[in-house]
Order: sequence, then C-alpha cells, then structure tokens
Amino acid sequence: MKKHISILAALVFISCADTVAAKQTTQQVKTSVLEETSIVVLGNVQDAGSPQIACKKECCEALFEHPDSQRRVVSLGLVDTENQKSYMFEATPDIAQQTKMLTQYTANSTSELVNGIFLTHAHIGHYTGLMYLGKEAMDAREAPVYVMPKMEDFLLNNGPWDQLVIRKNIRLHKMVEQVAINLSDKISVTPILVTHRDEYSETVGYHIKGPNKSALFIPDIDKWDKWKKNIIDEIQKVDYAFLDATFYSGKEINNRDIAEIPHPFVVESLEKFKGLSKTEKSKIVFIHFNHTNPLLNPKSEESQFVLSQGFKIGRINDVFKL
Repeated sequence: MKKHISILAALVFISCADTVAAKQTTQQVKTSVLEETSIVVLGNVQDAGSPQIACKKECCEALFEHPDSQRRVVSLGLVDTENQKSYMFEATPDIAQQTKMLTQYTANSTSELVNGIFLTHAHIGHYTGLMYLGKEAMDAREAPVYVMPKMEDFLLNNGPWDQLVIRKNIRLHKMVEQVAINLSDKISVTPILVTHRDEYSETVGYHIKGPNKSALFIPDIDKWDKWKKNIIDEIQKVDYAFLDATFYSGKEINNRDIAEIPHPFVVESLEKFKGLSKTEKSKIVFIHFNHTNPLLNPKSEESQFVLSQGFKIGRINDVFKL
C-alpha cells in the first residue's frame, strides 16, 4: 500500500494545484430549470475558499485578480421538482451566489431563499453563511435550519448566532442521528455521525433519499479507519457518494502538522477503493478540495488519473438525478 501511495503522491505538486487553473478567467455560471428531483453541486472547495487568505503561492496570485466562479465553498443543493422546493446542505460564505443558483433551478420560483438548510458541523465553511440571513443582510423570516443537538446548543449560546434565533431570522430544527427528516413522501434526509474535529459541535454526514435514487454526503471526516462505520458498506448502499477529498496527498501540507488535519488523502481513498467494481467506483464523487489540491484543475494530471480510475470529481453545476 505504501508503495502504491508513494507512486500516486509523486504526481502532486508541493505548492498548489497547476497554475493553468489559477489563471482561468471568471466564467458565467448558467443554470436551467430541472425536470426531475436532483442534487446539484453548488461548491466543491474547502472552508477557506480559493484563493485562500494570505496565500502567496502562484496558484492563488492570479485568482486574487481574476476570481474563478467555479471555485466556491462546498455545498450541495437538493431540488424537489414535484413540490417546487429546494434545500441546501451547508451555509457557506458563498451562500448568496449559491442560493441564487439553486432557486433558479426551480420552475416558477419566486423565492430568494431555499426551503431548508442542513448543517454538518461548526467549522467556518459549513455554517457561517447563516450570518447573511440576519438583520445586516437579508433579514430572513424563520428560515428552517436543521441541526444536531450540539450544533443547536452552539448557535443558541454564542453570538452573533443567537441573535438570528432571537430575531426569528432562522428557526432551528433539532435532528437525531439515524432518524430521517421527511421533506416529502418521496424525499428524506438522515444525519449520520462521522469522526471529525468536534471542537464546538458534533459532525454529521447525510444520507439523502430521493424518489428513485439515494446519495451519501460526507464533506468532512477524519481517516476512514477512524470511523465506526465501514465506508465501503456505506457506498454500496447508495447511488452517489460525495466524499471528503480535502488533500490529494500529504505533500500539500508540508508546512503544517498532518496530525492536526487528518482528512483521508485522495491517494489513500484511491487505494482503499481500488477493489470496488466499476459500477461502485462510478458512484464516488470527490469533493471539498483545499486550495492546494490539484483536483481543482480539470486539466491536471491528478484529475485525469482519478477519472481514468473510474471515479468522479465534483464540479459546480454538476447535476445528479434522484
């Protein structure tokens, strides 16, 4: 296994993803009304975005001057076409653009806000977008936000988040692990606890069940072998698996203690999943890329290698029918 990982890791650049991607100019993101209930990728980047604050690497330099609209913080959208509703997984710092994208997928939509937001945990890229629902911005009215118990306590007992509840900008819905939230008679969302750095809240992934297919969403987790569940078993239960791919390999974080950020490296996931059938591999959609991850660049050797092995790489506006 070590030999295999070493060979794959050799493909990685020590600094950032290929600079070709960094020099891309901003592109207009176009959406079209969906005819079937679907999941939409609204973002695929790690919490701090790309370019990342204080980044002096070549891959960030061009992006400060020419932002790439294809780089937004990780989020999935769920469009319920039968009931003309939409839901968002994560409230990111890019929530304004992501909400606009998602509501435009819904026919005859007059709402500028989704019908519900599901949070995974209390790390900056996954909940801080809630601030834009407050008085200083949208001043929303009781926007439904689905949270686990510790996440609920965090929002209720810390400012400025408690103000959102007090002013009724948001309405918290407490979830229970492995208990489904029924969004309709054909759509349900079930939280699943995962192992991660839980400084302020627990961390969950989600099992999303649609009219015909289902998906697993785990944007953040520690090494796969630290989880009490078997990721192979979980992949086999669903039709799509959106999985943490923060770092391609440890070479990206040569200036930090790897033990402090123990995400499963892509090279480790490739090794773990190499025995899966072609069909099972095709379910896996890598997501949540650090700004240094070469998978952000569709033209990189690493992107081409991952695709050649039968896996998918999540890109903004990718649609997966449920």
